[in-house]
Amino acid sequence: MHRATAAPNPLQTLLDLINSTLSLLLRSSLTVRSFVGRWTALHTKLTSLHSSVADISDSPHWAQNPLLHTLLPNLLSTLQRLTALADQCTDAGFTGGKLHMQSDLDMASSSLSNQLRDLDLLLRSGVLHQSNAIVLSHPGPGSDKEDFGFFVRDLFTRLQIGGVEFKKKALESLLQLLNDDGKSSGVVAKEGNVAYLIHLLDFHNQPFVREQAVFAVCLLASANDESSRKAVFEEGGLGPLLRILESGSTHLKEKAAMAVEALTADPENAWALSAYGGVSVLIEACRSGSQAIQTHAAGAVINVANVEEIKTALGEEGAVPVLVQLLLSGSITAQEKSANCLAILASSDEYFRALIIQERGLQRLMHLIQDLPSSDTLEHVLRAITSLSASDSCFRVLSSSTLFLIQLGEFIKHGNTTLQQISASLLAHLSINVSDGNKRALGSCMGSLVKLMESPKPVGLQESAAQVLVSLLTVRSNRKELVGDEKSVMRLVQMLDPKNHEMVCSKFPVAVVAAVLSGGSGGCRRRLVAAGAYPHLQRLAEIEVVGAKKALQRLAGNRLKSIFSRTWRE
Repeated sequence: MHRATAAPNPLQTLLDLINSTLSLLLRSSLTVRSFVGRWTALHTKLTSLHSSVADISDSPHWAQNPLLHTLLPNLLSTLQRLTALADQCTDAGFTGGKLHMQSDLDMASSSLSNQLRDLDLLLRSGVLHQSNAIVLSHPGPGSDKEDFGFFVRDLFTRLQIGGVEFKKKALESLLQLLNDDGKSSGVVAKEGNVAYLIHLLDFHNQPFVREQAVFAVCLLASANDESSRKAVFEEGGLGPLLRILESGSTHLKEKAAMAVEALTADPENAWALSAYGGVSVLIEACRSGSQAIQTHAAGAVINVANVEEIKTALGEEGAVPVLVQLLLSGSITAQEKSANCLAILASSDEYFRALIIQERGLQRLMHLIQDLPSSDTLEHVLRAITSLSASDSCFRVLSSSTLFLIQLGEFIKHGNTTLQQISASLLAHLSINVSDGNKRALGSCMGSLVKLMESPKPVGLQESAAQVLVSLLTVRSNRKELVGDEKSVMRLVQMLDPKNHEMVCSKFPVAVVAAVLSGGSGGCRRRLVAAGAYPHLQRLAEIEVVGAKKALQRLAGNRLKSIFSRTWRE
């Protein structure tokens, strides 16, 4: 019986042919007599190729790599073409078309350079040293960093070297990896070629490949991992993403808008937007994009609004009318981001406040308050209104609007801490121009204001609450209402206690007590004395807390005023 022989490996056969053809070419490239300069350069490349082919042969798993099924035949074809050209160039008196020969040599040299690059990439990736069964398996949750990194390098090798089908499969695996594992973006940024991925956004002629590349870049840009966002920006990703946002399909625009928002969130990246002409792109996206596009584009505008150069461009290119329109037509999140951006712009200078007022931005913000269920959005709307209140015309409108003032009072009573702080601060600013009738309408929030005075944080809350209370207490009915609230009176008295000065700055409760006593009501004095205010005020007067002496005199009443006056003079 004859022993069966193993079938020859077709890749090994190809490699043997390449080696033999390459050996002949290395010799003939040194003996050519025409176009010697070009053949000298080719000889250098052939020498590098010889080394790369040897490295492939030495790799334990080279025959398992599917990329070589394409690379090796193409390489053999190039070498065979060069062999034919070398034969023609052995004659010093070459009589063919010189320009045609130069062109043929340059084309063959270019093909050889590309194949050398691909082989070098394949060798540097290390995938030829890894069993194909391991490389192709998707790394699970328990995979170590080495396997994970190897998988990413293999994906990018196939993406860069392989044909369309290889690229499609590599991108599908990459997207699955980025979607399934939130921590994978950092590994992809480190082990993969993000620059090549970004290159595909502009230059690949296969729509599917380009689309998948957009998805992958957007996932990297939007990831929580700082290194992946940094890699996308540093490899030039912002420009192509803005071009997609400008002219891509709606689905791609949404992904690009999300990525641009994420990239510009880093202040170090925000400045670059203007370099790519991105201001007009973002404004148009806010004006005419889908709700998702508008939301992310508005977020990107917020990110860049504090960059002076870009802020100027926002004003010049018509961002304000678009942002004001979003207050009415956008999603809840888009409204929130639009209000936030208007607040930033309005706080910068009178120029932007005038633009917003011209577009009836104040009226739209005030109207929006009535319909918003989200406290986050309300916070941004109130901040925008607060910024606009620096304008005299807005100040007059706001301080005379009974409905708006009552809404501020409701936020003080029932809002979260941030809403309470913003509302109290705004009301304190407006209070000097609020009518007595509107002050009476705000009387029901005084108990909440007293309670806010107990909060040391956020900074400024105690002062704002006290300032509003002092203003409201200029109305007699409000003074009676406050002293009739036993809990509020007890809180005020406790705040007067010098032992609590680390929690509450004493001058604030002193100012409120003085305001309560300003009408000279005996009933108010009796309630405060009964609650224990007198000894605390006496101690505060002794340590010279602002306003304590005057409040103590009011608390003592006219009968004892002359006695106290003599005491202080002594």
